[in-house]
Amino acid sequence: MSILRPGDEKFHYSDGSHKWIPPDPEYDQEIWDEQVRQHKQGHLKNERPKVRVQRLV
Repeated sequence: MSILRPGDEKFHYSDGSHKWIPPDPEYDQEIWDEQVRQHKQGHLKNERPKVRVQRLV
């Protein structure tokens, strides 16, 4: 599960999904796409592995 930090709200709907359309219709879509992409990268950097790896001896 990813961690929501202060300021992340502008990138998420109430169900936690990401907003791919900028909140302001005047906002440049390409810039918004890049901001969302970078925001999603931030989620990935903060995620823990979902599967625990055990080493066999």
